[in-house]
Amino acid sequence: MLCRGNELTVGSNDEAVQTLFAQIVSQLRETLEGGLDASPDTVVAIHDALKCDGCEETAELFKDAFIKIPNGYTQVFPRSYNQACYIGGLSRKDICFCVGPAGTGKTFIAVAYALKEILTRTRRKLVLTRPVVEAGENLGFLPGDLGQKINPYLRPLYDAMEALIPVELVKRLEENGTIEIAPLAYMRGRSLNNSIIILDEAQNTTKEQMKMFLTRIGEGSKAIITGDTTQIDLPRKAESGLLHALQILGSIEDIQFSYLNAHDVVRNRLVKRIIQAYEEENS
Repeated sequence: MLCRGNELTVGSNDEAVQTLFAQIVSQLRETLEGGLDASPDTVVAIHDALKCDGCEETAELFKDAFIKIPNGYTQVFPRSYNQACYIGGLSRKDICFCVGPAGTGKTFIAVAYALKEILTRTRRKLVLTRPVVEAGENLGFLPGDLGQKINPYLRPLYDAMEALIPVELVKRLEENGTIEIAPLAYMRGRSLNNSIIILDEAQNTTKEQMKMFLTRIGEGSKAIITGDTTQIDLPRKAESGLLHALQILGSIEDIQFSYLNAHDVVRNRLVKRIIQAYEEENS
């Protein structure tokens, strides 16, 4: 490979390599013409998509599988084929489930998409919710008002928001009601219209809670449900509402189901190896 000025030359006798390189450059050109910045992550994502079976289909998928947060903030690209499918589903379906282990970007992508929706005024409100279930520890009484009590449980969602837009903007959106914190138990009886709702850690909902949540979705709203079925913290007798929903709703075409795995991990590379080690032990 030789890079000189605005010319990039790759030498190879392998026709497959030549074809793949040409496709990557063509896709990068379309990305730039679309007003998006090219980055190493973009190149890796294009490469991974094109390496999958059905190059034409995956190239088309990647073309629209990005999230551009307005006002000059971050652009989010998929790092894998499965992530590209997830992002594509978010734009097409009003209810989207994403299931995968830690570090696969399921919550980060959901938050990025939600911020795009409210900052472009496509939807008026972002509602963040999750079941308040402790992960094997008794935290005791938490002081403060409702927001302060639920804040530790929603910290991963805040981390994602603060990685994408300034902290001051997050606080301003909370203050004017554009971002709302809503413990899952407080969702009963509501009808959420023209909103985007994220239910995180959905594996820790009961069947009744999941049904209640899904029936809160009103006109012009979109719900994103994320969870990791390998980290269920419910009491042993309680069946996970996420597992139950995956079983009974799978035949509904208007609901998107995305599944991520260890190959989609974008956190520290050791996370992928840790997940694989646990999967091998349980297999």
